[in-house]
Amino acid sequence: MCEHVLEVKNLKKVYGIHTASEFEALHDIDFICDKGEFICIMGPSGSGKSTFINNISTIDNPTSGKVYIQGTEIRTMSANEIGKFRYDNLGFIFQDFNLLDSHTIYENIAMPLSLKRVKPQIINDKVHQLSKRMNIDSLLKKYPHECSGGQRQRAAICRALVNEPKIIIADEPTGNLDSVNSIKNKAGI
Repeated sequence: MCEHVLEVKNLKKVYGIHTASEFEALHDIDFICDKGEFICIMGPSGSGKSTFINNISTIDNPTSGKVYIQGTEIRTMSANEIGKFRYDNLGFIFQDFNLLDSHTIYENIAMPLSLKRVKPQIINDKVHQLSKRMNIDSLLKKYPHECSGGQRQRAAICRALVNEPKIIIADEPTGNLDSVNSIKNKAGI
């Protein structure tokens, strides 16, 4: 029996409802992703890929339709429940990194575990293991502005993986990596 980790039913997203600039970005989308699947969504710029990602990942709310993650309909949860749900189930890799400039690379990677109140030694071990694997262990005391775009993206990838999420939501996760690191990350090295 398949385990659906993500299920979308009749998803619709409309911007500027009841205005002259009303725009339907997503129309009646049905989608299922089972445990262990790797799904890539492709399309031209402006086709709704980021809107779709934001609506299935609790970042934005759909205009209508249902989104189930691990069998839970996310629109029925309170803001606090969604926050906890994100920490427990989701890892995000954003095209523009979304690292906190006032925190070191170490602190950025550790953030999801810190918010879950994981023991400091476990956090330290996981951050060091992932950063070594992504070849950024020498950057842990630096701030994002002191790192290249590729280094910041690898830190963002570490942050997404550190809490061992059930689902990883990625918006062009290798766009800022050089070709060698892009191939390594796609291969899971």
